[in-house]
Amino acid sequence: MALKPEPTAPFHSVQYALRVLETVSRHGGGVTDVQIARETGLPVAHLSSLLLMLRREGYVEQVADGAYVIGDSLVLLGSGLTRREALEGKLQETLTERRDSVGAAVYISRYIDGEVKITQFADGPRTPKVNEWVDFRSAAHASAVGKCLLTQLDQNGRRDHLSRHKIARLTSRTITNEKVLFSKLDSQPPTVPVLDLQEYAVGTVCAAVPLTAGAAVGCLALSLPIEHAHRLRSAADTLNRRAAPVVLSLAI
Repeated sequence: MALKPEPTAPFHSVQYALRVLETVSRHGGGVTDVQIARETGLPVAHLSSLLLMLRREGYVEQVADGAYVIGDSLVLLGSGLTRREALEGKLQETLTERRDSVGAAVYISRYIDGEVKITQFADGPRTPKVNEWVDFRSAAHASAVGKCLLTQLDQNGRRDHLSRHKIARLTSRTITNEKVLFSKLDSQPPTVPVLDLQEYAVGTVCAAVPLTAGAAVGCLALSLPIEHAHRLRSAADTLNRRAAPVVLSLAI
């Protein structure tokens, strides 16, 4: 007869954690540790350390009155509208952290249905966002965001985009020759930030690094007023090194 192994302590811990999460999920308005202990049958002493771990990992949160509610990490395991809202919130927190670490406005842009779209950004009083004086969808040839996205397209994709959004001179530094633009895009190393040195707007410099999550085309970018142009390359390098967590968030 085969021996029946005894459940190990880690196995019990997983069972207990699942019971706690099920209980918290049933109480949408929040539930106290006393009620959790009553419904799960777990000793309060054991429950305290378990709740601490679940809070640390983001699976539950404790609200102002001390009750526990489900956290973002648990929501992200689900699907539908709630998951999308939680993901957007997580990305916004990440962008805010990047803004503070590089001292510049930070953006996420995606190439969706043949168009350049800024999907989220984080700015502030000391880190103003770019003044979109020309629609970004029409300025891919001039902006760091647009050029970074175009580098991820093949020649046909680039030509298709420029057939719908004609190259226009936005400043004296804007590249207006398609051949020169494509040559610049082809020579851009994939690990080096794409720069915009007043090509889109006078008084603003920008940098962008590619974000690849599956087949999606995207980038993470920053902008600085011209008086902080001396910080652009170092800020772009910092952004480049710390792009991985954003990619992970996008890929969840």
